[in-house]
Amino acid sequence: MFELSRDSSVSLVEQICDATEADLAGLVVLYNDVIATSTAVFSHLPVTLEERRSWWQARTAQGYPVLVARDARGVAGFATFGDFRPWPGYRFTVEHSVHVRADCRGCGVGTQLLRALFPRAAALGKHVMIAGVDASNAASIRFHERLGFTRAAQLREVGYKFDRWLDLLFMQRWIEAL
Repeated sequence: MFELSRDSSVSLVEQICDATEADLAGLVVLYNDVIATSTAVFSHLPVTLEERRSWWQARTAQGYPVLVARDARGVAGFATFGDFRPWPGYRFTVEHSVHVRADCRGCGVGTQLLRALFPRAAALGKHVMIAGVDASNAASIRFHERLGFTRAAQLREVGYKFDRWLDLLFMQRWIEAL
């Protein structure tokens, strides 16, 4: 898939596909930047390549996708989903993650990645996809609303990062069957 960006200094997204082990180093760099610079992940601890390799192996062993968007510079973004909660009654619900490299944000990479997850969830018989969003992240909320997510619940002050309490907004979207 190709997509033009709004900034000519950003290269085109060349493809969106299943992540391979060769993508993991780029994924770690991207994810650690998100951890260090934003509240998109309620953690302050960087991840290692070994941790992400174990995470990737566990996701794919469960049949869950880890997708990457690649451009000329490497990993431009990634998206995945996994179990929402471990109990059997939640087996038709997944929670997704989507993260985009700083220079590619606002260019449609996240939209392409998340849209690519929907049929993968449907193929696995999933019914609902959950997004957990920092409630003060207006851009992420708008992003999810544009893709059909609705606000479901807000948990007050359940996260803490950058010396402040964070509210967690749960959003949800129903998955259409294939």
